[in-house]
Amino acid sequence: MTRIAELAGSISTLLKERGETVGVSESSSGGLVSAALLAVPGASAYFMGGMVIYTGAARDAFANIDLDDHPGVRSSSEPFALLCAKAARERLDTTWGLAETGAAGPTGNRYGDDAGHTCIAVTGPAEHAETLETGLSDRAENMDLFTEKTLEVFERILKSAT
Repeated sequence: MTRIAELAGSISTLLKERGETVGVSESSSGGLVSAALLAVPGASAYFMGGMVIYTGAARDAFANIDLDDHPGVRSSSEPFALLCAKAARERLDTTWGLAETGAAGPTGNRYGDDAGHTCIAVTGPAEHAETLETGLSDRAENMDLFTEKTLEVFERILKSAT
């Protein structure tokens, strides 16, 4: 079993035991966080939906976040990840919102972040945001690492919120 599958299984168990749900917003992980959570049998009990907001158009359509309403906030930042997690939670009416936003590579993003940079946020009964810097330029490897780290953060917050 892979580490990602192990984390998704643990998260599934925690959410199902507590009767809680999650909505996901992700960008540079490209849907891998949602795929990992959906790969666990019984996912319909806790996974309410996910959105990949890789572009401004997707952000507007799916998350309904207008950055003009949040001066100084930019994509690929902890404040933006929190906005995305809140949007997923609110739009899907879930217990938890989970978000990831970053730069998978092979180059950095237009905001000056290097490849391998991502911000992860969890909202709900507890709120948390943190940044991961892998130092790698390999896009596929970063996407896997971003997914793993997002699930690790969510599992840790779930366990501490009991």
